Amino acid sequence: MLLRVVGCHGGETPRHRTTAFVVDDVLAIDAGSLTSGLDLPAQYRLRACLIGHAHLDHIRDLATISDNRCQKGCPPLVVAATRGTLRALKKYFFNGVLWPDFTQIPSAASPTIQLLELKRGVPTTVAGFEVTAIPVTHTIESSGFLIARGRAALGFTGDTGPTDRFWEVMAAEPRLRGLLAEVSFPNRLQRLATDSGHHTPRSLGADLRKSPSPGALPTLLYHMKPAYLAEIERECARLRLPNLSTLRLDEELVL
Repeated sequence: MLLRVVGCHGGETPRHRTTAFVVDDVLAIDAGSLTSGLDLPAQYRLRACLIGHAHLDHIRDLATISDNRCQKGCPPLVVAATRGTLRALKKYFFNGVLWPDFTQIPSAASPTIQLLELKRGVPTTVAGFEVTAIPVTHTIESSGFLIARGRAALGFTGDTGPTDRFWEVMAAEPRLRGLLAEVSFPNRLQRLATDSGHHTPRSLGADLRKSPSPGALPTLLYHMKPAYLAEIERECARLRLPNLSTLRLDEELVL
């Protein structure tokens, strides 16, 4: 798998972009910066986008990518998520008020956006990948993903604090080649992290040790708040787990 880092931060500045990754040029994971971080040809190549939850920093660029793709006459972009997340997208986002309903534009028979429900724990084919949504612990319905194709699989925690089922699934997956793991706040802000359903380095370290072989796989950290980036990186280094690294914008990694 080729993983492109489009956005990997928990906030936005001119040097930081919110969550969006692209796998093998065709499958996006979250849509926080799909248009601010991708040129038009890359936007047109996408076939599907997985959405872990409905918070704005993870769905925002669904608005602008739908507009861009509609103008180009691209095939429908499949937006895959669990039922509660799709319901929120229809009610609060593609509702004809906040943004045009691109699930009906240019027509119901040939829409720009096609919604696909993912049932938790059930592998579903999305853009040629086997995708399994896994419940994680956040302030609203939120999912991590196991994304597999052939003999390779990638785990994505989504926005979460301490959780269990995700790590159980990862531990049982023999194809796993790497993990995308969120960490948002420094240890001194544990209360804020807990209240907002996010990790600190300390709580992430405890979750990573739920694995039978902690640190055995590349673990790629994202969602750090820009104001605390250096502090979080120092605290993650103190975990002394091998294969733990911080993602950078526009990186490309082969897993």
